[in-house]
Amino acid sequence: MPTDPRTERTRAKLRQALLEECAHRPLAEVSVTAVARRAGVGRATFYLHYATLEALAVDACADVVREAVDALHAWRGTADPAAPPPDLLAFFDRLAAEAGLYRELLSPGGGGPLGQVLHRDLRARSRAERTLVGAPAPDLFASAVAATFVGVLADWLHGLVEATPAQIARWVWRILINLHRTPLS
Repeated sequence: MPTDPRTERTRAKLRQALLEECAHRPLAEVSVTAVARRAGVGRATFYLHYATLEALAVDACADVVREAVDALHAWRGTADPAAPPPDLLAFFDRLAAEAGLYRELLSPGGGGPLGQVLHRDLRARSRAERTLVGAPAPDLFASAVAATFVGVLADWLHGLVEATPAQIARWVWRILINLHRTPLS
């Protein structure tokens, strides 16, 4: 069903306003009033589109979900464990620069509202890819890929895994390749 362009413009303004507010303070210190004012809309308009600031934050960060899913599936052919896709490297670089907001929405271990969205979308994409190529146990591997990626990502953002963006991209890539190569016997 097509989205009303006015609705999408308002949502885009609210998403951008929230990201700008979060560049100056943690999400917990941002108010609906501040976001609405920065977006040039009223509080009532905010609540027409989002039930809470957290719902807006998850929507504003949804691009990172799509980027992560696309980055992990940006290669074709035989995967080289030593060379993660450039999109995966770029993803971790971008995330490091905006880590504060993502830490608030993605708890250690991969929980939290953004973790749930990322796990769901990554699992669906991984399952579809495995099914497309006729790989065994698409549900099992899709769950394992999603849980591994989201968990490592969250722990890295929270400082539980120390690595540069390039290191974590390489490590995650190797782990996921090995996971896919695991025999089920």
